[in-house]
Amino acid sequence: MNERDFTNDMLSTEKYLTRSYAVALHEASHQHLYDDLLTIFNETQHAQRRLFELMFKKGWYAMDAENEQKIQQSYQQHTGYTNQFPYSGNIQ
Repeated sequence: MNERDFTNDMLSTEKYLTRSYAVALHEASHQHLYDDLLTIFNETQHAQRRLFELMFKKGWYAMDAENEQKIQQSYQQHTGYTNQFPYSGNIQ
């Protein structure tokens, strides 16, 4: 494995841990447990972000830019979905 593979593996692990801690936070019934989990979640989330930024900076996590017309079409399509939401589509 090269540096990119190791970093990608670490990023995948951090993503998994972040999702798992989010579930644990939703289900924590004791305030002190919740506070401890929240601290760990935040540390994990920050580690995930730093790994993503490193990979993006090195060109290992690239995203293709989309043209403005496709973005606008997608925005209009998804804006139309708001009438399907309860509470009159008011999202804040």
